[in-house]
Amino acid sequence: MRLRSIFTNSFGILLSRITGLGRDVLMASALGASVWSDMFFVAFKLPNLFRRIFAEGAFTQAFMPSFIASRHKGVFATAIFLRFLLFLAAFSLVITFFPEPMTKLMAWGWEWSLIEQTAPLTAINFWYLDLIFIVTFLATLLQYKEHFATTALSTALLNISMITALWLYMKEDPRTVAYALSAAVLIGGFLQIVAHLVTLHRFKLDRLLLGGWKYRQAKDVKEEEKHFKSLFLPGILGNSTPQISAFADTILATFLMTGSVSYLFYANRIFQLPLALIAIATATVLFPAVSKALRNNQEEKAYKNLTQAFWLLAFLLGAAMIGGILLAEPVVWLLFERGKFTQAETLQTVQVLRMYMIGLLPFGLAKLFSLFLYASHRHREAAKIAVYSLVTSLSASLILMHPLGASGLALAGSLGGWVLFIFTVREVGSQKFINILKDKRSYYFLISMPLFAGIVYSANLWILEYIR
Repeated sequence: MRLRSIFTNSFGILLSRITGLGRDVLMASALGASVWSDMFFVAFKLPNLFRRIFAEGAFTQAFMPSFIASRHKGVFATAIFLRFLLFLAAFSLVITFFPEPMTKLMAWGWEWSLIEQTAPLTAINFWYLDLIFIVTFLATLLQYKEHFATTALSTALLNISMITALWLYMKEDPRTVAYALSAAVLIGGFLQIVAHLVTLHRFKLDRLLLGGWKYRQAKDVKEEEKHFKSLFLPGILGNSTPQISAFADTILATFLMTGSVSYLFYANRIFQLPLALIAIATATVLFPAVSKALRNNQEEKAYKNLTQAFWLLAFLLGAAMIGGILLAEPVVWLLFERGKFTQAETLQTVQVLRMYMIGLLPFGLAKLFSLFLYASHRHREAAKIAVYSLVTSLSASLILMHPLGASGLALAGSLGGWVLFIFTVREVGSQKFINILKDKRSYYFLISMPLFAGIVYSANLWILEYIR
């Protein structure tokens, strides 16, 4: 297992997440959990939804195996890039001219006057999707070369851009702050592209793309494109479970009390830190290696990596889940309770965070197991599993949102995560999972987690006594 690459990727993600938390701290101070914070988060939600499903999810997991198998890699890559970019540019133009229907789609419970105020923010933020697709395409090429640091670190450029906007406009009215943040999103996207282009040139991959453009008419890649499409379309559904669930939660939260959208956003930002730092960093590094191993019929090597990665994730995610549940209040207090973010809003966010943390372990492990489905071109099976998870999450959201509010929406997402994990493991192979559990490290896990929980619980009591 490539521990060095995993830790390098994790460090980049950590830096990005730290700057992201710094951004959110400033945002909470400037906007609190108010109408304007809800408006910005709704506007930013749509491009993020499409980014995670299309760009970072389905695209990468369909493109990588197809690219590895391609006989004319430059031509194939160029053809896919141009098709996607033209489609996204046309889509973004439609949103620019007709932002109100898309905004209403995300906020069914809002009055039309609020929709009209939010629509311009939606139009601005949506162009980030085009920029981040370019970033994702370039990042996938770098992943093929097993270089991950640039992509992991570049997200910090987006956060730095938004932090700069907050620093410059924090004392302005909330409307100005929201528009400044939206402009900063696009600036950050451009900076990410520049960073990837510089690295691409260093690895001489720009020659691959230039060659692909030069010989695009001479080489036939129609069959390869057809195969890519057969993987990409199911991949959209396979990667959509947490994103569509979060998107639906945003819609449902607009029917709850003011600030519910913001509670979900702030809590999810904390939840995403260990998920990205541990699970996504590991899966990102392993995906090209596993794809190449399965392509070369080295199944034993691929599953050896799975076993090692499983226990690394089990220990780290298990500890993070316990810590997140028990230390939720001091963490939210430390990060957000200042300025316009009050103690009452802290307590609401704490409850949401605890419900999210219940799903940390299954979502992380499901990410690990699912990469084997995508690496072996079993995208349809992954899509079916995603449907089961999504139905569970949406059904639970409708049942739990009224008695539990925003916390119920977060809990529903976690239940969907457990369904995703169980069915993914079954599809990869229940016997393989049982063999992993028979590893001697399972005993250390069963002993260490309760001990860790006791230590964290005691520390939590001491911290709460101090901050109160």
